[in-house]
Amino acid sequence: QVQLVESGGGLVQAGGSLRLSCAASGRTFSSYAMGWFRQAPGKAREFVAAISRSGGYTYYADSVKGRFTISRDNAKNTVYLQMNSLKPEDTAVYYCAARGVDDPNSGSYYWTYDYWGQGTQVTVSS
Repeated sequence: QVQLVESGGGLVQAGGSLRLSCAASGRTFSSYAMGWFRQAPGKAREFVAAISRSGGYTYYADSVKGRFTISRDNAKNTVYLQMNSLKPEDTAVYYCAARGVDDPNSGSYYWTYDYWGQGTQVTVSS
């Protein structure tokens, strides 16, 4: 089992940037594919980005493509989400997730992920 802890959220103005971090416990971090999801008040959970075990494959939601970058450092047991050109509609609680499969065709589906962090709040003001 892996435990995930997100950090780096906060309040920023539109057009600003934030970098979220997700620290994982254990020695098997490299065996998990990772993803970021977000959920705004009153809205459904939304896929943001995914990355393969080695970091060689990434996939993004159309709404964030070109603005957000997912990366990982397996030596540090950490996955990152660099968020640039933030918009008010990016406001949400952001969750880090891990799964034991590495199928790029299912990385956007929340039910394929086994472990979830507690979430970190991102608020973008206009």
